[in-house]
Amino acid sequence: MRTLATVLVLVLAGCQLPVVSPRVDSPRAETPEARLHLLNRVTWGANGSSARRIEAVGTRAFLDEQLRPAPKPPLPPAVQAQIDALTISQKPFTDLVREVEQQRRDAVAIKDPEERKAAQKAYQQELTRLGREAATRSILRALYSPAQLQEKMTWFWMNHFNVFQFKSYVRATVGDYEENAIRPHALGRFRALLGATARHPAMLRYLDNVQNAANRVNENYARELMELHTLGVSGGYTQRDVQELARILTGVGVNLIGEPRKIAAARERLYVRDGVFEFIPGRHDFGDKVFLGRTIKGAGLRETEQALDMLARHPATARHVSRKLAVYFVADDPLSALVERMAATFRSSDGDIAAVLRTMFGSPEFAASAGRKFKDPVHYVMSAVRLAYDERAILNAQPVIGWLNRMGQGLYTRQTPDGFSLTRDDWVSPGQMTTRFEIARAIGSGSAGLFRTAGPEPLEAPAFPQLSNALYFQAIQKTLGPATLKALDQARSPQEWNTYLLSSPEFMNR
Repeated sequence: MRTLATVLVLVLAGCQLPVVSPRVDSPRAETPEARLHLLNRVTWGANGSSARRIEAVGTRAFLDEQLRPAPKPPLPPAVQAQIDALTISQKPFTDLVREVEQQRRDAVAIKDPEERKAAQKAYQQELTRLGREAATRSILRALYSPAQLQEKMTWFWMNHFNVFQFKSYVRATVGDYEENAIRPHALGRFRALLGATARHPAMLRYLDNVQNAANRVNENYARELMELHTLGVSGGYTQRDVQELARILTGVGVNLIGEPRKIAAARERLYVRDGVFEFIPGRHDFGDKVFLGRTIKGAGLRETEQALDMLARHPATARHVSRKLAVYFVADDPLSALVERMAATFRSSDGDIAAVLRTMFGSPEFAASAGRKFKDPVHYVMSAVRLAYDERAILNAQPVIGWLNRMGQGLYTRQTPDGFSLTRDDWVSPGQMTTRFEIARAIGSGSAGLFRTAGPEPLEAPAFPQLSNALYFQAIQKTLGPATLKALDQARSPQEWNTYLLSSPEFMNR
């Protein structure tokens, strides 16, 4: 394309024209640019329907809706039908994982080598299918849920409490982990979220706590629980605290097949089974522990609850989580004053995530950050598809899954427990930008396979989106710099114009 190289140079140079917006709680926050700023941070990307909603109710009411969404926000019927058709939606989680585990056991028991190999391949294919279903559901919710902030926070917490789907049987569990451990608590209290992740088989298997037992202690989960999930690397804990927390967590595990355990009569009352979660007293270290300076008496699973209470309400956790939220929503290196105000809200509200976000969204630092936060791959792809097709439901999420994988931020694919980077420097390589331009061209020039199904092509599959629309002229155009406007003026077709807009330095930022 004639001017695409020029736009690429601008992007790689970090060219951007930030728009300084007034605070969300200011009466002046009703300008189109201010509404666009809020939409680009609170949602997965501004589109026509979200712009109409915020214009109708105002920024304050819109933010209130997003911070406290309905328990089950309605999806468009065409989207809900796709989700309802998934195995992970139709089959109870406990039944599903037990069937998959039985499939694995049956394959291992086959004596003929070739038959066993074929059965094990089928098992792996089933795990992959379930993982792909989870990704599809996540993408559809991100693109079309009216509770956009809940969806963004679901991704944030999935990244914060990261699990790697290709470890063991995690692909069979990651959909339920996202749907029932993360999403319901994404805007609730941090303690409830922490507890839900600590009991889920996806986390317990990924960080090896299923292997953690008295006299055979595994410290993996205990270490990441403090370093990544709560206190942070500078949270003031010691290696002794890691060891003591690992002892506290002994016996916390998973029972995939549902077979009854033989429990000694003296400790039978301490045995806990909830779905596939299981606490096995016979694997627990009942000795007293000294954790973060406090003695915790040997009492079984109750010790874990005590430890989680301490971690969730620790001042270091308030700072660590608040800073990470500020990095996600405001700036790669947020001002310490903002982080401290957020942390103060975290402490005073007992970890109310929505309250912490309200403090952040109402801050002058948030207002001043318009257009300055670089989009990581998932933000770029979601925002491009939302802008291009608004409420029109895609029929095939595979292109989105493929794009995210190509750019190195595929759903559930971060192998290490630290999650994907939330800062610009990790996503601005020349190769990354080249891929983004290819995606921009695919979306801007046609339907990019998003409406291609296994059956016949839909009769009304759109040829290409119409990005030169009301939202563009009312808000987006005002945020574009001279170089981008010049490139758009030189476009030789609507498809080329779309590609230039989705490739622009300003669209790479939010």
